[in-house]
Parts: sequence; C-alpha cells; structure tokens
Amino acid sequence: MKINSLVARLALPALFTLGAALPAFAQDAAEEVAPAINAGDTAWMLVATALVLLMTIPGLALFYGGMVRKKNVLATIMQSFAITCAMTIVWFVIGYSLAFSDGGTLNAFVGGLGSIMHNDVGVDSVSGTIPTYVFSMFQMTFAIITPALIAGAFAERMKFSAMLIFMVVWSIVVYAPVAHWVWGGGFLSDAGVLDFAGGTVVHINAGVAGLVCALIIGKRKGYGEKNMAPHNLTYSVIGASLLWVGWFGFNAGSELAADGLAAAAMMNTQVATAGAALAWMFAEWFVVKKPSVLGIISGAVAGLVAVTPASGFVNPSGALVIGIISGVGCYFAAAKLKQALGYDDSLDAFGVHGVGGIIGALLTGVFADVAINGAGEGANIITQAYGVIVTIVWTAIASAVILYVIKLTIGLRPTDSEEEEGLDITQHGESVA
Repeated sequence: MKINSLVARLALPALFTLGAALPAFAQDAAEEVAPAINAGDTAWMLVATALVLLMTIPGLALFYGGMVRKKNVLATIMQSFAITCAMTIVWFVIGYSLAFSDGGTLNAFVGGLGSIMHNDVGVDSVSGTIPTYVFSMFQMTFAIITPALIAGAFAERMKFSAMLIFMVVWSIVVYAPVAHWVWGGGFLSDAGVLDFAGGTVVHINAGVAGLVCALIIGKRKGYGEKNMAPHNLTYSVIGASLLWVGWFGFNAGSELAADGLAAAAMMNTQVATAGAALAWMFAEWFVVKKPSVLGIISGAVAGLVAVTPASGFVNPSGALVIGIISGVGCYFAAAKLKQALGYDDSLDAFGVHGVGGIIGALLTGVFADVAINGAGEGANIITQAYGVIVTIVWTAIASAVILYVIKLTIGLRPTDSEEEEGLDITQHGESVA
C-alpha cells in the first residue's frame, strides 16, 4: 500500500502536467499541418504564369496575325489583345468563383458565387503550396488563351462588337463550368477523366466552339476562289516559337510545384512538339512534295496541343508517340477533312486544337504511366472518351445558342463591302502601312 501510495503521489502531478500540456501540443501539431507557402513553388508559378500569358500576347497574336491577309492583320491581333483584357476582368469578377469555389448542391456541375471578385482571397490565402492569388492568376491565363484560340476559326469575318460579346458570355457559360468539371471537383474529375493541363478544358473546348462559329458565321467572301494565303509567315513563325516557349509554363506549370513531375511534363512537352512538327512536315512533304514553313509550325502547335492533357501522366516515349500521331492526324484534318466537309475554319482552330485535343485526351488513357504519376492508375480510353464527348456536346450546344442570340440581335458579320475592304479599316479605322 505504501508503494502504491508513493506511486500515486508521484504520478498524479505528472498526469496533470501532461494534461495541461496537451492543448499546446495539439496547437503545435495543427501549426505543422497547416498549409504553408513554399517559396520555390511560388517562384516557379510566378514564372509559369508569365509564360502562359506570353502565349496569347504576343504569341498567339503574331501566330494568327501572320496567317491572315494584310487587310486583316491589325484586326486579328486586336482580337487577341482585347480578349486578354476582357477575360482578365471576367475571370476576376466571376470566372474564378464559378470554376473553383464550392457550388454546394450543384458542385458536380458548377462552382458557387462565394469568390465573386475574389472577396474571400487575401495575401495569406494558400492553394496547395502557393498563394491563392498566384493560383488564380495562373488559371486566369488559361481562361484568356482559350477564347483567343477560338478566334482563329472565324478570322477575317466577324464584327468586333459581336466577337467581344460572344467571348464574354462564352467564358462564363462554357469555359468556367468545364474547368470546374475537370479541375474544380466536378463530375468529370469524379469519373476519373484525366486532363493534366487542358486537353478538354482548353483545346477541345476552343476547337469545337471554333468549328461551330465557322459553320454558323459562314465562309469568308471569295473562299475557294480568291487567294487567301498568309500575308507574313515571319510573324507566324515568331508567334509559334513564343507559343512553344510559353507552353512550358502551360504544361509544367500545371503541376503547381517545382518538382520531378513538373520536369517530366516539360520533357514530354518538348519531345511531343518536335515529333509532331516533323510528322506534319513529312506528311505534307509526301503528299504535296514540299515541306512548308506553315506546315512545320502548325505541326509544332498540334504537338503542343495533343501532349497537354497527357504531359503529367505519360513518360517521354509515350509523349513522342502522341506527338507523331497528332502531327499526322492534324495535318489531314486541316488539309483534307476541312476540304471534304467544306467548312471555312480560317486558321484551323478546329483542325489543330479540336482534333489535336481529342487525340491527346484519348491517348492519355492509353499511355498513362503510374511510374510518372500515380494518379494515372486505372486510366483507360473509355473514360477519356466520355470526357471528350461530354465536352464536345456541351460546348457545341452552348456555343450555338450564344451565337444565334447575337446573330438575331446585333448580327455577327460586317457587311459584304466592309469585309471586302478589310476589318482593319472598317472595324478599327487603321491599316498596316
């Protein structure tokens, strides 16, 4: 009894001391697991964000601007620049909220309004290991380039006012929900659809919308009869080169961290792009007997598009195969399919981005390698096809409805005489000297 009493007298104070210390221990543990900003990841994502913005201005602006006729070059470049400005405001005000906030009972389909004008984001807000402001800015650059890509399909024949209205409404009704489905916790993500950096969200979305625009707006005046060759391929080569460089931010940046997977995405991007550029070049060389400058840069963009959904899931060998297949496939889509079906996709927005995005999304299910990314376990072409089909159907229907409403109100096209004179003068009152 004396021994037990002694133990009790010694143990009780210790237990009280331990009990008093537990809240402090719990607080320390909570502080250890609380999200913390990683300086290295943040620095990389700041750079990646700037690289993706570079893809639209000046990259896409020059790429598209060089491929139109001289009388429409300023109007085409203006589209990219104006879209950059408009989508920045739309994303800040409502796009981010619809894509990445909690949508409550509708969360499978769209985000909520809790982050309108970023009202719940501050300098201490963290997304993963980076500030939420950086995450939102990175995603903003995706929301900028996606509608800008669409403009290639209707180049040289859409009123500037109609274009602006379409892009603003489209980004809210189409882009933000699809981004939520795939990246914001929506139903495509829950279904296991893999899209590392935007095969469905960006490229299929933009390509299909571009095709719908081309069909509803109609062909350019004189299409198939007049010479509509690019006026300055030097601009286009510079633009394509800027797209290639910027795409490292697009794909490697989508890891949202400076780590081995980001490095794998970068390598995959380079290998697939080179493979696709050469594949398009050789396919064209075989068919028309000459390898063109326009062909090799178009092939490079096709490879960039196709590897986008796969970049963080496949190994470099798989990326090379995806690049080669997309280079050949997009060449025939741009050179043969368009001609066979008779639509006027001015700068091959559907032929490159739509077809390339579909190829890349499907092949992600074939070549996903768990040694690269464990999240690719269970990947298959059926699930990927489901994501592709859902995106195509929603984008096509919603885009058509928006276009017809604009057509019935303010109209989509300039007059025949305005189009003939050129959009530089008739829409903007300027011309290239």
